[in-house]
Amino acid sequence: MRHEVVRLGHWGDGVTADGLFAANALPGEVVEGEREGDRIPDPKIVTPSPDRVRPPCRHYKACGGCALQHASDDFVASWKRGVVETALRHQGISAEIGPVHVSPPHSRRRAVFHGRRTKKGVLLGLHARASESVVAVPDCLLMTPEIMAGYSAFEDLVALGVSRRGEMDLAVISSEGGLDVAVTGARPLDLDLRVRVAEVSRAAGLARLSWNGEPVAGEGPAFLNFGRARVVPPAGAFLQATAEGEARLVDAMRRAVAGAGRIVDLFAGCGTFSLPLAQGAEVHAVEGVAEMLSALSKAWRGAEGLRAVSVETRDLFRHPLRAGEFDRYDAAVIDPPRAGAAAQIEEIACSRLTVLGHVSCNPITFARDARRLIEAGFGLDWVEVVDQFRWSTHVEIAARFSRAV
Repeated sequence: MRHEVVRLGHWGDGVTADGLFAANALPGEVVEGEREGDRIPDPKIVTPSPDRVRPPCRHYKACGGCALQHASDDFVASWKRGVVETALRHQGISAEIGPVHVSPPHSRRRAVFHGRRTKKGVLLGLHARASESVVAVPDCLLMTPEIMAGYSAFEDLVALGVSRRGEMDLAVISSEGGLDVAVTGARPLDLDLRVRVAEVSRAAGLARLSWNGEPVAGEGPAFLNFGRARVVPPAGAFLQATAEGEARLVDAMRRAVAGAGRIVDLFAGCGTFSLPLAQGAEVHAVEGVAEMLSALSKAWRGAEGLRAVSVETRDLFRHPLRAGEFDRYDAAVIDPPRAGAAAQIEEIACSRLTVLGHVSCNPITFARDARRLIEAGFGLDWVEVVDQFRWSTHVEIAARFSRAV
């Protein structure tokens, strides 16, 4: 039986006119194949879309890291813009979105690899699509060349640390000082293992290697430049996926809060926004993880030409800044996790704050929060889409809200 694909679902599968999900199919295509529940897992493309392209990566069919390599860049950008527009429209919000800023191949500077033992040795890679199986990706087109140059060293670490039936993870960051590797789920260190792990680290020139949370080795320091400040983040800490994407988001937040003399940065992390913004304003950085704020403070103390930066460790989900606390600030920046920040947005809505720069990685929660802000008198001044997860269904948003006093 043939099926016409009418749209793309949120996870990158084609959705047919009769409500089935066709893997790797694009709108306008006609497909046929065996149905399994509500899916056609391996459809034959009878009539291909003009937006269909040959996937550039040889790992694409098996690896779950990318979902949209079979679609043209123009199609993906248009679709991601449409995802944001649709989420806003469902909340009764209309907004024009400009060009989508897409990070290039070989630019992903952080990744989590998974390692297992096999009968022939070890297997290192990413999880397969919708599966817990691991696919080796030695020629991945997403990661920076520096990360891929360390691939064999990561395999060596798996060989040393993985248990017979277990799986260990390696969170890798391509820092300005070299590769920063945080291993979790590995065998506990004894003296012999510590020595052998350190030898692998030294041979690979790793900037830092931590093992189940314990610093083990490294040529150091594993640092990142946030504006004029040099930050050494905690091992495995969050950072933006690409340098290009980060630069776009930082530029957007600078424009959002331009002219503000005192800014509060909510969910500040290690200072992605706080430290660049401190070049022109006093910043109060609020974050739930003390180690990240410690790294931010140390970086600020070592930098020149920055205005005052204060920090506060606070769980913004359980204890959001109250409405009255915003009276001391001219503007705020917020970059919450995927779940959004409903409690914090409610306090902002009830405050006298007039300018908010908002970064989000989830169009649905962003649209929900945007509706509450608009109900409170904010206007949505502009929205931008930053695609630093190339070939994936992931969408990043930068926006500015403002209201009259």
